[in-house]
Amino acid sequence: MKLACVFPGQGSQSIGMMGELSEQYSVVADTFKQASDALAYDLWKIVTDGPAEELNKTEITQPAMLTAGVAAWKILQEKSIPAVDVMAGHSLGEYTALVCAGALGFDDAVKLVAERGRLMQSAVPAGVGAMAAILGLDDDTVKSVCEQASGNDLIVQAVNFNSPGQVVIAGHNDAVEKAMELAKEAKARRALKLPVSVPSHSALMEGAAAQLGEVLAGIEVKTPSIPVIQNVDAQIHTDPAEIKSLLQQQLHKPVLWVDTVEQIIGRGVTDIVEAGPGKVLAGLNKRINKAATNYTVDNVANLDKFLSVLQG
Repeated sequence: MKLACVFPGQGSQSIGMMGELSEQYSVVADTFKQASDALAYDLWKIVTDGPAEELNKTEITQPAMLTAGVAAWKILQEKSIPAVDVMAGHSLGEYTALVCAGALGFDDAVKLVAERGRLMQSAVPAGVGAMAAILGLDDDTVKSVCEQASGNDLIVQAVNFNSPGQVVIAGHNDAVEKAMELAKEAKARRALKLPVSVPSHSALMEGAAAQLGEVLAGIEVKTPSIPVIQNVDAQIHTDPAEIKSLLQQQLHKPVLWVDTVEQIIGRGVTDIVEAGPGKVLAGLNKRINKAATNYTVDNVANLDKFLSVLQG
């Protein structure tokens, strides 16, 4: 077995996530307590009790998902899983990967992603930005549709290359809706508006990225102890200054998840475990390349299934 660990981003959150695991593993409550202390509010209470509208605020979603991913990783560490060859995370999940690889301090990262969420939310007024998933078209066709839909100071771009035939677009709301119409005319299987107002990873985030760069300047980043593939170029970086630069760029550049998974498989990885709530990445990974077996750590049953495989 050659193992990779990947971490989910926004969209995988839900009220009650990690609840079942917390009943068996005290490290979950401990990790959320540490995050709550860093943030000066009770993050676990929001995750457990909601309301969903509160958890879904991006400045709360981001530290909640990061903390959940780190807690899942700590459970795996308690279980003495084999050495992990490489890590990656989708968008926000990249920060989780860097924490688990020892490049970012947990307290720093929790506060950093909360600020990242605030900057993203304030970068574009409510109702101005949008995102949509385009299913059933190749990457070049989606890019072409976005080019056709942009103009008159409105932009829309392909921002998440999630799997073959699944690309997320983002930009100004009117341009996104026009691109959705053009995608349907180009025989897209579906063009689905996403329930978010922040046009993540698009050029509309350049101002927020500049501000994030100022915040990152005050954060210590170390060389990861486990290689981390970063979203912007699907490459491994070890220089702390490069890692910071790519985290800043990630806010306004596409997530190359297909290339990331191919890079993981190219290293000879046989098994990929998704550490954190949900199973979004496991689903994408299977569609990208079936050469590796995917596991999730989103509940006790799936964790036990993964552990039983490790025990042979």
